[in-house]
Amino acid sequence: MDDMIFYDRMQFAFTITFHYLFPQLTMGLSLMIVYLKWKFIRTKNTHFNDAAKFWMKIFALNFAMGVVTGIPMEFQFGTNWAKFSELTGGIIGQTLAMEGMFSFFLESSFLGLFLFGEKLMGQKLHFLTGFLVFLGSWASGYLIIATHSWMQYPVGYEILENGKFVLTNFGALFSNPWLLPSFLHNQMGSVITSSFVVAAVGAFYILNNKHSEFGKLFLKTGVIFGLVSSILIAFPTGDWAAKNVAKHQPVTFAAMEGIFETEDGGSEIILIGQPDTENKKLDNKIAVPNVLSFLTYQRWDTQIKGLNEFDESVHPTNIPGLYYSYHIMVGLGTIFIGLMLLASIQLFRKKLYTTKWILWSLMFMLPFPYIANTAGWYTAELGRQPWLVYNLLKTVDGISPTVSSGNTLFTLLGFIGLYLLLGLLFLMLAGKIINKGPEISKQI
Repeated sequence: MDDMIFYDRMQFAFTITFHYLFPQLTMGLSLMIVYLKWKFIRTKNTHFNDAAKFWMKIFALNFAMGVVTGIPMEFQFGTNWAKFSELTGGIIGQTLAMEGMFSFFLESSFLGLFLFGEKLMGQKLHFLTGFLVFLGSWASGYLIIATHSWMQYPVGYEILENGKFVLTNFGALFSNPWLLPSFLHNQMGSVITSSFVVAAVGAFYILNNKHSEFGKLFLKTGVIFGLVSSILIAFPTGDWAAKNVAKHQPVTFAAMEGIFETEDGGSEIILIGQPDTENKKLDNKIAVPNVLSFLTYQRWDTQIKGLNEFDESVHPTNIPGLYYSYHIMVGLGTIFIGLMLLASIQLFRKKLYTTKWILWSLMFMLPFPYIANTAGWYTAELGRQPWLVYNLLKTVDGISPTVSSGNTLFTLLGFIGLYLLLGLLFLMLAGKIINKGPEISKQI
């Protein structure tokens, strides 16, 4: 049974981690494409339009990869997690079906019109199709996170005698207090990823003296969007999401902050430390007294419960993984703010395009927003364990009893091999598009 649970979780963790490399770019990039198209309509400068069409090619490739890697996750609900689907399908099926029927079809339909319908529709309708692609991608994220939020903080449900969950209040799914802070925080993470990708491509063009005008446009756009989103992901969205965890999952909050013992007179915030779960302490810690209490409750002396206050049966099952995921996310987010702030200052001083160390830094940082977003999702998922539906349905009770661990391991190895090939194909095609650069049209 332990092997079965481990391999089921590993397979889902691998497939969803790989899959989310793609939606986090499409959601943020769709917003930036709409901005570039809007700038073209306002200024009649075709560089903005050419830039929008260039990034829509990357978007389309990314979108296709997201679809291909997303389908296996849907099947896993019926194969590896059949009991979970049987018990909760009456609720999570609502939002997942809406995501597929409405958001996905909206996004994919108008993506085709944006790619191929500019001459037929004219510029204003072309802008509208781009906006609807953006709307579909963000609505898709909203509905997926509505599903996730119900698992973190279940609302509007009733449990029947046979153990099945049924929905008693449809509106509660979308007024869930977990939903809005999670969605906004997630979307800012997506914008950060797209900002660093756009800025990195711009820096690459400038450093190689290739497509320099587009390089400057990409760099400026990426830095501005990156600074705004890097600040917003910390405050208010990150602050709001963390306070939500403290309120509704206090044991999770204690674990991700590394609080083993309740402290009187206010809790310190941990900057560096290694959790020792056996001895229930942090090794080699560097902390600032009382700051966590102030950030969480706006009072320096508010007591925050440590893990010692909770029964070990409800502790997160992987406290070190949760702690490190959270601190990697926060640490990288702080670096993003610092780098984008320095780049913005140089942009304001009109020296960004010649400040090579910042250009190289932006290129070097390209993979790190992906790492930060992944760490953020790991924080949310590891924090909920050992529950599939928090405090109601344990992970051990949601697996498929008829699927053996050997079958799951075999298919996991297959996914790893296939996804490796898909990843290499994506990098090759994206590199080809970037190397070719935007197609230049005549100035209007």
